[in-house]
Amino acid sequence: MYLWVMNILKILFELFVLYLVYKLIFDFIIPIYQTTKQVKQKVGEMQNQMNEHLKNQQTGNHSSAPKDNSPKAAREDYIEFEELK
Repeated sequence: MYLWVMNILKILFELFVLYLVYKLIFDFIIPIYQTTKQVKQKVGEMQNQMNEHLKNQQTGNHSSAPKDNSPKAAREDYIEFEELK
């Protein structure tokens, strides 16, 4: 009888350990791996964008602030006011 109970306890313990290993792998290790892979991919995309941006700046193809092409106001357009005392 004693051996029978010990075998059942041993099997239950092994099943519990297997369950813990399963939870560790599928709830911890795999999500961390996937997240790390996504972060590396996003960092690589950002670096590529920055390299393209720097290359465009160096070649002079960057878009600058729009130039003000409006005609300058002539001095005659201004009205001088008399100072009141």
